[in-house]
Amino acid sequence: MKPDARPACSSGRAVRPDGTGPIHLPLSCFVHRGPCGRGQTGKIPLLVLAGPTAAGKTAMAVRVAEAVGGEIISADAFQIYRGMAVGTAQPTAQERARARFHLVAELEPTAPFTVADFQSRAARAIEEVWQRGNLPVLCGGTGLYLRALLRHFAIPATRDPLQAEIRRRLQAEAQEQGLPALYRRLREIDPTAAARIAPQDERRIVRALEVWELTGRRFSEASGVDRSAGARYNAAAYVLTCPRELLHQRIASRVQAMLASGWLEEVQALRERGLAPDSQAMQALGYAALWEVLEGRTSLPDAEERIKRETRQYAKRQLTWLRREYGFTWMTWSSPVEYECFAGHLLCVGEHLKAAALGQGKQA
Repeated sequence: MKPDARPACSSGRAVRPDGTGPIHLPLSCFVHRGPCGRGQTGKIPLLVLAGPTAAGKTAMAVRVAEAVGGEIISADAFQIYRGMAVGTAQPTAQERARARFHLVAELEPTAPFTVADFQSRAARAIEEVWQRGNLPVLCGGTGLYLRALLRHFAIPATRDPLQAEIRRRLQAEAQEQGLPALYRRLREIDPTAAARIAPQDERRIVRALEVWELTGRRFSEASGVDRSAGARYNAAAYVLTCPRELLHQRIASRVQAMLASGWLEEVQALRERGLAPDSQAMQALGYAALWEVLEGRTSLPDAEERIKRETRQYAKRQLTWLRREYGFTWMTWSSPVEYECFAGHLLCVGEHLKAAALGQGKQA
């Protein structure tokens, strides 16, 4: 395929995140732009597909991976957990038969999983996929995960024997003294980190204080960009989304389908296994609402509406985060025809990324 080739359907609209106008999609520009690679020899090719929940990312990633010989690395905060296939919208058996997935259903829901854990697991998976001669496709909507991997954040992945003890003590203090007390302490120690962390985000507040106690370094300083790493990937990065009204319709339909597929029964099974409602895995969207249904504190119809509302709010936060990122091309589809156009374009990009890297390898 020639470097400037385009998909047969090239009339789809790639819209700028600020809505000021369309972005045209000449293929040759994407292998040389992006947050983490500039077409340099020896860089691993990487196709990145980000976007809000329910925008159709997984289905498109499967099509690309199946067509070009790729494997998919999930960039989702909760798909890593086993026993949560319905509520976290893990790929179906049919999708997993068409493409190999990584960082999906690999951990028990009782296990902690940090940004540093994701960063190391995803980087290892990407390298192994490419060593097999397949194209790595990073797909997901957890913005911090994407930023940590693509910008090479130097996140402290502490494994000191005291870590678990310190974490338990801080969590106990949050229960006894109240989370605002811990947040005030963080604000005194590390005002920069406190400004970036919501006052009600117990997990991140505890993590920031934990790093301070273990390393003596402020979390905001310990998690900067790892400038020594250099660009690891030759990446083409995209955001897939759709207009607000359509996205909300897709969210509503998705929540209904998930409930019909046994989401409430999934939460019941997790309760029976002894999982606590305040555990990290249970912070995934919708699980708290369904937990309350099982405890008799709310009705299923009310929980369903709450989940839809919280999912819409989450999608809005995802889009806000992604608008602040650089190097992403936005693809906004509003019809099946436009979705197909973008899918065709990504097939071309994936083929070109892979062919360019293989060609460089032969020349080297």
